[in-house]
Amino acid sequence: MFETIKNKLSNNFEIAEAHCDGPCGVYDPASARIAAEAVLSMTKKILDLKAPDGGDAKASAAYYNTLTRYIVIKEEQAQDAKEQLLILWTDYFKPAHLEKYPNLHDTFWKAAKLCSSTKVEVSLEHAQELMDAVKEIHGIFWGSKDKDVAWYTAS
Repeated sequence: MFETIKNKLSNNFEIAEAHCDGPCGVYDPASARIAAEAVLSMTKKILDLKAPDGGDAKASAAYYNTLTRYIVIKEEQAQDAKEQLLILWTDYFKPAHLEKYPNLHDTFWKAAKLCSSTKVEVSLEHAQELMDAVKEIHGIFWGSKDKDVAWYTAS
């Protein structure tokens, strides 16, 4: 029965082929930038957060609540950045891109590792390195399309 339906449907449609998993134009490193920027922002907030003095239970609860929220956001955004980078790396970039960008695999591998590092620790250095890696990937991505798209951040 499935074959009958498939045959009927295939007679009504043309075969479409694509060089990537999704239609062209759906890939963009902006989502990785937004997530990486959130990691950097939350890392700064965590490092700037001051624990309350003394035994004020209400102030301590507020401090730990805020700290936990910052950590959760940092973790989620680091994972999101990694997922977005891996999608670009594995779905958009093709072997032909390696000719123009021979460091492509190393760049993405290091960026993905930085996503992990920013989850494991609270490091302003690694959060900034992640932003720098995403900026480099932004340049590679748009260069692969022969477009000059400006890099910008929300902050």
